[in-house]
Amino acid sequence: MMLDYFYGQSGELFSYFRIPKALFQDCRFRQLSTDARTLYGILLDRMSLSVKNGWLDEQGRVYIIYTVREVQESLCCAEHKAVKLFRELEDMDLIERKRRGLGRPSLIYVKDFSSGLPKAQVQNCPNSNSCAAESAILVQPKPQANKTDKNKTERNDPDPIYSGGIREQLEDYFYQVLEVDLLLRLCPDDEDTIYQIVDLLVDTCSTKRKMLRIAGDDKPTEVVRSRLKKLNADHIRFVLDSLAENTAPVRNMKQYLLAMLYNAPTTMNLYYQNKTNHDFARGSPKAG
Repeated sequence: MMLDYFYGQSGELFSYFRIPKALFQDCRFRQLSTDARTLYGILLDRMSLSVKNGWLDEQGRVYIIYTVREVQESLCCAEHKAVKLFRELEDMDLIERKRRGLGRPSLIYVKDFSSGLPKAQVQNCPNSNSCAAESAILVQPKPQANKTDKNKTERNDPDPIYSGGIREQLEDYFYQVLEVDLLLRLCPDDEDTIYQIVDLLVDTCSTKRKMLRIAGDDKPTEVVRSRLKKLNADHIRFVLDSLAENTAPVRNMKQYLLAMLYNAPTTMNLYYQNKTNHDFARGSPKAG
């Protein structure tokens, strides 16, 4: 493919998706993937169409409708990747999805990325070159300490993980062996938990740690990884059933869920056998 050069101002003749510089320069958004930043720019672009269509809620807030399928087409990615990007933006509070049920697409509120930022850092300047220089001075990234406030581990130190390529391979693996599409159709109310489980499995299997703590015991990572990669859709449904029946408060949901997943292959059959026996005993006629 032979492409021509740009001459003069010809590069300004085309339409573009605009991605705010703050998503790259502000340390609050450092954890965002490049694809998530791109998706945010696409969603921002759709805001103008919503305004023209009068898509405002009762509080005057603009919303858009942009489906997972449209994300797949825009970014040329698989369904689970599109869903993950939506959740990535939600976790950073850059969007909020309002699910409507009955097969209707969710309403998406694109939230203001500039909240809390100095105006000079996010607004356009008459002189784009001076603006870029000023912006570069304003948003020098600060050295980040290890963040353990939101995700404290048993050892209170960061959890190193492998590169994105390995993580994507693990995501594809678990989406296939766990039959995530089928689980989502069978358990629509557990959508968030199902995605949380997949993320936890990927995080755990991609860690560089030598040992992992499972239910208070330190186990070799290779042993944990091997067992988790043997899970299937039945194990996940068992975990979802167990979560629904649990009424006790859970202090650390991540650790609790990891222990359930690790033990699922050995406890699932016993659980359903005991449940079947209990149901049979309740339904059987009393002797005498």
